[in-house]
Amino acid sequence: MIRREPPPRRSLWANTDYRRLYGAQLVALFGTGLTTVALGLLAYDLAGSRAGAVLGTALAIKMVTYVTVAPLAGAVADRVPRRRLLVALDVVRASVVVALPFVTEIWQVYLLVLVLQSASAAFTPTFQAVLPDLLPDERDYTRALSASQLAVTMETLLSPALAAALLSVLSFHWLFTGTTAGFLGSALLVLSARIPLARPSAREGLWDRLASGTRIFLTTPRLRGVLALDLAVAGVGALVVVNTVNYVRDVLGRPDADVALLLGAHGAGTLLVASAMPTVLERLPERSVMLLGAGALGTGSLAAVALSTTEGSWPAALAIWAVIGTGSGLVLTPVGRVLRRSAHEADRPAVFAAQFSLSHACWLVSYPVAGWLVTASGFTRGWLVLSGLTVLGSLAAIRLWPRRDPRALRHVHVDLPDGHEHLADAEPTGDGGWRHTHAFTIDARHRRWPGSQENPR
Repeated sequence: MIRREPPPRRSLWANTDYRRLYGAQLVALFGTGLTTVALGLLAYDLAGSRAGAVLGTALAIKMVTYVTVAPLAGAVADRVPRRRLLVALDVVRASVVVALPFVTEIWQVYLLVLVLQSASAAFTPTFQAVLPDLLPDERDYTRALSASQLAVTMETLLSPALAAALLSVLSFHWLFTGTTAGFLGSALLVLSARIPLARPSAREGLWDRLASGTRIFLTTPRLRGVLALDLAVAGVGALVVVNTVNYVRDVLGRPDADVALLLGAHGAGTLLVASAMPTVLERLPERSVMLLGAGALGTGSLAAVALSTTEGSWPAALAIWAVIGTGSGLVLTPVGRVLRRSAHEADRPAVFAAQFSLSHACWLVSYPVAGWLVTASGFTRGWLVLSGLTVLGSLAAIRLWPRRDPRALRHVHVDLPDGHEHLADAEPTGDGGWRHTHAFTIDARHRRWPGSQENPR
């Protein structure tokens, strides 16, 4: 008997639509990376030593927008063609960024940030929810998640280096031009890709659609653990995003280009993680990988507090920022896999929007601390509070995310009639209920998580 070999596995990169969407993500991210550096320098140009407070306020506005707009986007994402929506949002973002170099007052920065981030709050979760539909195979999706994190990492690593090179010959105002080009390039690539229409949600009523993602998040134990890890990332992440400019300029006394290099060190740590993640996730569960990342985040945050009590060290700062980047990559890269297996296909847009909204609610807590408390009380006290948020989130994740976390759970229904199609393989419990086992997610039929009595450890 002749043994037939299975056909060779089709490469993820052979998918033309995915390549175009990945390209769109890449160019938009590099544009955004230039804006991150330029916005910090714009704040320093307008406010001097109070740049941290200005940047903290701008980022707090960004977080409020993300928290409030993302659920609205998730509620309507299956009602409009996603390709048209993504292109329109890219155009809005490009239009706003082109105006940023011309601002002369701090309030103008705040207004433009509000409009810009409203568009981003609708764009990002919609884009994230497209990938599971475009890539139904879990291995392909895992590779896509790794590639997405790699794109974010490469942006963190290379766009600051690009910014440093440009700053040596140009004013930082010109960096905003790169962002505009990135958003327009993203719009063109999205327009050229075929994006599947979202599966319509069976949920009726605006409130039910708005609240469904958050309800699933707060009811699913592993997602509660993800939320706690979001707090850990936000705590130390705010230290990096908000305080790098003032630490490099005011404590270390180094030039603008070194702001970009220190942010690049943070990206270098994440780069190592993102490139190895597909192999790592084939051997280790998401919980183990993400909790390892939480440990790295806690270590980096405490090291930063210790560094703040000294006169400052450039090599030590580079090492600490790299450790923080490594922890961030370990936590954030597997999140999409966890979300995917925690919701039905029709609920994915709402769950991705909830993750986007709730994670940024954590940043809404940490950004003001990094901006206002550090400005008022100094690096040591402010960074100690941020480190506390990171450690608190890490410990909460260990407790909230069960060590034993199978996909299929045994559970009992008492609210479905005899013979209901969902109970085809169920057995009676003797008290009017029906017990069966399947891959479990929170939905209209399953509104609570099965208890330990139904699934003994």
